[in-house]
Amino acid sequence: MTGILQNKKHKLLAIYLMPDHAHILIGANPAISLSDTVQILKTETTNFIKEKHFTPFRFNWQEGFGAFSHSRSELDNVVKYILNQPEHHRKTSFREEYLAQV
Repeated sequence: MTGILQNKKHKLLAIYLMPDHAHILIGANPAISLSDTVQILKTETTNFIKEKHFTPFRFNWQEGFGAFSHSRSELDNVVKYILNQPEHHRKTSFREEYLAQV
């Protein structure tokens, strides 16, 4: 995922993969739309996983995605949130956690 994003001139700031979803924070390349970025990321990671036979099961991403923008002043908090996903998921839902920070 890091290489895919870097090849598209995005700046990867944080990433954490949960068993059923991913949290990724990027400094986005404005020349590529967010939906195109997600499509490329899903397609290329799916192809890589299948090529390397990382799972005996059929792998595919769910349809759609969620995205949020944040001010530069909140970057440290967002990075901490992403890197502490196991703790956040034990305590509360994303919405409850996010609203508590606002």
